[in-house]
Amino acid sequence: MAPKLWKILSSTQDKSYRVFSLRTDRARSPRTGEAHDFFVVESSDWVNVIPLTPDNKVVLIEQYRHGVRDITLEIPGGLIEPHDTPAAAASRELREETGYREEELIPLGWVHPNPALQGNRCYTFIATNVVLGGSQTLDEKEDIEVVLYPLEEIPGLIRDGAITNSLILAAFYRFYREQY
Repeated sequence: MAPKLWKILSSTQDKSYRVFSLRTDRARSPRTGEAHDFFVVESSDWVNVIPLTPDNKVVLIEQYRHGVRDITLEIPGGLIEPHDTPAAAASRELREETGYREEELIPLGWVHPNPALQGNRCYTFIATNVVLGGSQTLDEKEDIEVVLYPLEEIPGLIRDGAITNSLILAAFYRFYREQY
């Protein structure tokens, strides 16, 4: 039997932080008729950008991530601000985190980061012919090092576990699916 939508009985905003808020939904199972509480992390949509230089290098970033308490290798990205389009946010995040500027942004689509707990989307773009156009403009909670890797090394970085963020893996999946 195919799953059915659950009836939302109530929805309560629990606590709000700068980048996300917590919500409790009480919903009734269409299969059992029983009501259960579900906890949801509400967040703005996100954006990721795969920046490619004219000589086919990928501009990556290394930064400390508190969730895993380690340094991760990622592509630039961040929250889409209320006044931004996804493309505008991709361009802004690229400039802020790396100092690079793109010639063109090509959309690759979006994914749900974790639909079990979140309702937001993460949009991915390719930034073509990026060039260093200034310095990073990091906020007080960012400490980012810019590193460049030849595009042909990305599959090895993924295979060897140097890139582990699932949203970055999804971005490169879309990138390679489009055969760039």
